Amino acid sequence: MNIGSLLTKSTQSFPDSPAIVHGKHSWDYAQFNERVNRLANALSTLGIVQGDHVALLMHNEPQMLEAMFACFKMGCAAVPINFRLHPSEYVYIIDHCAAKAVICSPQFNKALVAAGEGLADVRYMMTTGAAANSLLEYESVLAGGAAHFEDARVDPDDVAWVFYTSGTTGQPKGAMLTHRNLLAMTMNFYADMFPGFGRNEVVLHAAPLSHGSGLYALPNIGKGAANIIFAEKTFEPGLVCKTIQEQRVTNMFAAPTMVKRLVDSSEADCYDLSSLKAVVYGGAPMLVEDLTKAMQKLGPCLVQLYGLGESPMTITYLAHQDHVLDGSDNQMRRLASAGIARTNTQVAIVDDNDRVLGPGKRGQIITRSDLVMKGYWRDPQATAQTVKDGWLYTGDVGYLDERGYLFIMDRSKDMIISGGENIYPREIEEVIVQHPAVREVAVIGVPDEQWGEQVKAVVAVAEGIEVTESELIEFCRQHIASFKKPKSVDFVDELPKNNYGKIVKRQLRDKYWQGRQRQVL
Repeated sequence: MNIGSLLTKSTQSFPDSPAIVHGKHSWDYAQFNERVNRLANALSTLGIVQGDHVALLMHNEPQMLEAMFACFKMGCAAVPINFRLHPSEYVYIIDHCAAKAVICSPQFNKALVAAGEGLADVRYMMTTGAAANSLLEYESVLAGGAAHFEDARVDPDDVAWVFYTSGTTGQPKGAMLTHRNLLAMTMNFYADMFPGFGRNEVVLHAAPLSHGSGLYALPNIGKGAANIIFAEKTFEPGLVCKTIQEQRVTNMFAAPTMVKRLVDSSEADCYDLSSLKAVVYGGAPMLVEDLTKAMQKLGPCLVQLYGLGESPMTITYLAHQDHVLDGSDNQMRRLASAGIARTNTQVAIVDDNDRVLGPGKRGQIITRSDLVMKGYWRDPQATAQTVKDGWLYTGDVGYLDERGYLFIMDRSKDMIISGGENIYPREIEEVIVQHPAVREVAVIGVPDEQWGEQVKAVVAVAEGIEVTESELIEFCRQHIASFKKPKSVDFVDELPKNNYGKIVKRQLRDKYWQGRQRQVL
């Protein structure tokens, strides 16, 4: 089934139900679906055809969901892009994915116009703001499309979403997610995340729609739920709490840092949050003490997921009933786990020779299901290394206990997760090492009370050259997205190395994490 038909079917059954609420504006399902259809027809008129890629560089706004579903219905692939990236990074993604069209928020107009001639495949760029230079105006384009659209017939393995996930070589990779993948993800959500989910649910999109919250929208739209999208562009705990009370929000997806900020804020005690049935958290480390505090403050609504862009939202889950405040020793120990395998999902631990390991044995985490991506766009070598005989090799190290609960010990390629954003040290190291004062560098993640982890660079300086912490941080800011730059820099004479000359990052990290229990997703 075309994953865009989730909207078509909900519109048929619940045309008058609220679909989108954005500030003072709202759309019911009939209006939402009509706008999506008009955009799909307009894009078709412009020459965008089934199989094309459409890049979406947008803040959280209703047009993001409209553009996603227009792509799905057309049989095109949506390519949502993290709006926090540096211009050089999102321009690379637009070019690499061979997008035929780009839809953006007005904040990106200038950068896209400047990059226009270098984007050889792009035929049209449009903005949700006022038309500028070569950019078309979104509302004008949409208004020119017909109100009816026949959802395209697709093969289940046709690509619906290209999810760009940062790579350790400095260039991101595009995980191709198919209609089969997204439908399996949606059905798995109904089975595990939110039993009894129905048409009267209200979802709050507090996290970026280009990532988890956008994927999370699919099962909500499939059941005719109302989608609340903030008009504001920042996460403010007071506003979140106020919205939960006023809109009677029943569910939301959040990075653990968002959950922590909610729980730590004084506003959480000023509003009625009892409508919450599911706060699904994932995508970042969460300390068990923070999780315990969240359970005390929010009640029995927390549920965790572990997944990758290559297996969207769905590998394991820690269910509502596993979130206990006074359980047995095993129950309390499993609060630090990532839960058990999701419905219709297999999880195993293998050694370096791909032999399956038993309970308690540490190795690489692999998974197999209809959730596993089709492959990486234009990267068959990386695909062959990551997907073998239908199994996705996550690169994460962990073990399964005797009941099948997954404990993750380390993350792929020393990845850092700060505020729900994946940050790969190699990308930052490749920038820092270009500074003439730097001889060697290692980038690690260290604990941060607000963001879960923060980026720290450990630098060995070249002889006879001086450099300060602030100079190196500013050097990074000029070359990469701001959220990736180090928050601190340590200077050492030598970086620790093993017998093969490889830098041992664990030795650098351990002193910062010593004595802290960490829940790693």
